[in-house]
Amino acid sequence: MTDTLMLLARRYSADSPIAYLLDLAEQAAGPTDREQRDDAETAAAHHTYTAYGSTLGQAVDAEAWQGYPAVYDNGARRWEASAVAWLDGGLWLHHTLRISEHDGATDVLTLVVPCTCGRGYIDMVIDAEGDLMEILSELRPTAGLSPHNERHPSDCRSVTTTPYLEAVAAWR
Repeated sequence: MTDTLMLLARRYSADSPIAYLLDLAEQAAGPTDREQRDDAETAAAHHTYTAYGSTLGQAVDAEAWQGYPAVYDNGARRWEASAVAWLDGGLWLHHTLRISEHDGATDVLTLVVPCTCGRGYIDMVIDAEGDLMEILSELRPTAGLSPHNERHPSDCRSVTTTPYLEAVAAWR
């Protein structure tokens, strides 16, 4: 005998109070993964156009952003929805919102840069266009690579294994 999931016929009318309440519950469940991806892409594009209009706003097209839904681990939200934009040469941007009860939502834009050792990346939070230009001027002599510090082998935070997260498959 096989178990079969059978959809039950609705036992109430479409305009009944319970129909209204169940519709509210469906809306309160939160955005779908696709909606989270779209919202993350929109937030990233909006932030780069408004806060970095003379630099990233000119160089990174809105369609360059790829959104990812929030990541949950053991039922708890581990990371907010985010978006990334590939800049070429191994560099990319990561945008997310840091959400807190005290501050509300704050945009966080990070430039992710490969290390000259070829084994890892450096991530740098960018707070303003001036910060971005300073970082880029430091990266220019190395063609966009972060210089590896041999005295500190873990300088580039090279990762040799992928951390296990139950929900990572949700955004791959």
